[in-house]
Amino acid sequence: MASAIVPDMWHWTRSLPNPKHWRGDIYSLQICNSPSTNQSLNLIISWHSETQSFNLSYSICAESLNPISLWSSKYSRLQSANGSDVTVHFLHDIICGVIRYGPYSNKNSTVRLLNVLVSEDSGNIFNLATLTLALIVCIYEAPSTLRRELISMISGQLMRNDMRGAAKMLMLTMGSNMEEQWMRSLNLAVTNWIMETHRLGGTPFLPFTVFSYAVSASKLWKVQLYCPVVTMTMENPVHQTKDEKLLFSLNYQHLEAVIHFICRVTFRENWIDVTVNIDNIRCDLIQLVSETLMAKQGYGPNEKHFPSKISLQLTPLVQTDIISLTVSRSTENPIQEVDNERCLRPRKFKHSVQGNTALLSYSLEGCSDGEMPKLETQSWFRNRYNKQSRPFARGGGGVIVAGDEYGEGVCWRMGTAAAGKTVEWEIKGRIWVTYWPNKKRTLHVETRRVEFREVLRLAIRE
Repeated sequence: MASAIVPDMWHWTRSLPNPKHWRGDIYSLQICNSPSTNQSLNLIISWHSETQSFNLSYSICAESLNPISLWSSKYSRLQSANGSDVTVHFLHDIICGVIRYGPYSNKNSTVRLLNVLVSEDSGNIFNLATLTLALIVCIYEAPSTLRRELISMISGQLMRNDMRGAAKMLMLTMGSNMEEQWMRSLNLAVTNWIMETHRLGGTPFLPFTVFSYAVSASKLWKVQLYCPVVTMTMENPVHQTKDEKLLFSLNYQHLEAVIHFICRVTFRENWIDVTVNIDNIRCDLIQLVSETLMAKQGYGPNEKHFPSKISLQLTPLVQTDIISLTVSRSTENPIQEVDNERCLRPRKFKHSVQGNTALLSYSLEGCSDGEMPKLETQSWFRNRYNKQSRPFARGGGGVIVAGDEYGEGVCWRMGTAAAGKTVEWEIKGRIWVTYWPNKKRTLHVETRRVEFREVLRLAIRE
């Protein structure tokens, strides 16, 4: 992959002179360049002054003998021209630009102006947002002769470690609603790029194949994850279909998952109990195109993967103070009565221990390895999104696991020397999604898997 040097667009924007002193009306910064063609991707800022204010516009251009404008923001009116004012408005324009490439974008919708505080993290957040927009713009707008090389270079810039931390900060700054729109727009672009590359017989670069982040608040842990289905690892495909409409339905989805834990610290006379309970797990497969396009090129919203298995590992990173680990019992596979019929509900929850690692899992019987469900559970998977006895949430067809289903949680017993410390836990997770025919008659069955890893923190105090 090409050089991953990230241009400092944050400081460049903040260091622009006051428009009153400009001798021209355009400033330009190179984002990246193509060694093979000597063409570059540039960020350009234009000013137009009026009586008491200044009008500002940004654009992304492919610079060559005949420059091509790939994206331009609307003109923003500024009451002043200081660096903070300019960069905040630019960040707002970037977010609007990314979201409007999304599957459900409304060109007339507005995005609230973010309250961005200038700090040591601001530069990376700003640079990441600009590069994300540049990536999406290249996927959709760049000339075919430049597209692959520019996407490769921007992908390398986005995959840097400091960009991963900046992505988490940006998500927290935007809030959950805008975060979802941002990730759906990005993953739609990634999916389009991968599908285009496959059609041309190439191997795509995979920017942001899976994006996850963790938040450790006061006795509350949260892990958030997004992943396009086309980037997941395929497991043991039973039958490969050539049905283009079915493949469209299956590929133009992405996984959204959130995991909530509640932590409790209890001081005993001779030890400390740290109890972690699953509060809520939500996994959904979200359609990345409009209903109209899905009905035209696919089989509508009901032929899609569903979450079939979730596996979590929680491990204290420093185990000096750990005395023991206990777990509650695993749940049984219950018999449920639906419309006077008794049937097996294929949901299982398991707890186990490996050293000081707690293993927690949820699964639908017979689906986690791409195999066909057992005869007694097959009826659950036909018409699975709308019948009364469905094993999935209404509407989205995802899985919601409440804490009371998962048992009493896990408990680490720690020595009293841990009091006052902040302890880190590593969470490793795997999520499987399975396709089993819903209404469509087909032999195609498949399971895909995604993995993630995050670090969670807990202060050992009452």
